[in-house]
Amino acid sequence: MTTTATSATTASLTAADRCDRCSAAAKVIAVLPSGSELFFCRHHFAEHEAGLVKVGATISEPTAELV
Repeated sequence: MTTTATSATTASLTAADRCDRCSAAAKVIAVLPSGSELFFCRHHFAEHEAGLVKVGATISEPTAELV
């Protein structure tokens, strides 16, 4: 992963959280400056990372086990 705008560590994911692009298991949360959250699988996050950083999104990749 390349450098992101901000890394947050307080967010968490559950097994029910799905990628907003393809419905695979979500691994990354992007919070836009407006407060909206987007969930991404690793593939789609890599595809959209540059744009998310450009708009100032806060990126979180929770590493704890899924609940």
